[in-house]
Amino acid sequence: MMIHAYDEMYLDTAMNNLGEAFDYVANTLKMDKGRFFELFISTEIATQFGDGNSSYISGMSGIELVDLVLSKAGTPYSKPPKENINKSVDFWCGWILAYYQWYSKRPFSNIARFIKISDIENMYNIFHEAPEEKFCETIEKMIREKNQPTRLQSIRKNAGFTQSELAEKSGVSLRSIQMYEQRNKDINKAQLDTVSSLSKTLGCSIEDLIEY
Repeated sequence: MMIHAYDEMYLDTAMNNLGEAFDYVANTLKMDKGRFFELFISTEIATQFGDGNSSYISGMSGIELVDLVLSKAGTPYSKPPKENINKSVDFWCGWILAYYQWYSKRPFSNIARFIKISDIENMYNIFHEAPEEKFCETIEKMIREKNQPTRLQSIRKNAGFTQSELAEKSGVSLRSIQMYEQRNKDINKAQLDTVSSLSKTLGCSIEDLIEY
């Protein structure tokens, strides 16, 4: 039997509240959902929500959740009149995200390492009418794939370089190498001289470092 993040009796409320929060952020506050998700994680609220603290998942509405997140994050905003939540694609993003977090028991901070809100939004047309488990299976596959080492990391390790040594010998900053290996920066979009310096130092071709 799979163990989920909290009791299923709270799940519908949690999904609707995070859906309402995302819809309110995007359509009333005109704030980027990804930015709100970052603020949500930066406070303890995401942890409490993910652990099933009833004060956060059912003790307040999605709009109240947004107010609390922005207040704790120190993000000033003028509170506009309340609008009807229309269960848009924005609502679905929060709704399905809450389901996946409950289903997988992954902390929101862990999910954010691999999946962007824009990734979820791009999946709307395929999954918004599909069983929630299908979405979860796809996200799990994406995370497994992203957990695989990048070509840069594999080649660097095979060449016997630490990240610091590669940075020193190639002239590419240590931070950039770390971000390429963590997929926080896309090496496919790097400057040619950057990839060329890495490939020459590692004794491989530029094509060997490209991610497919």
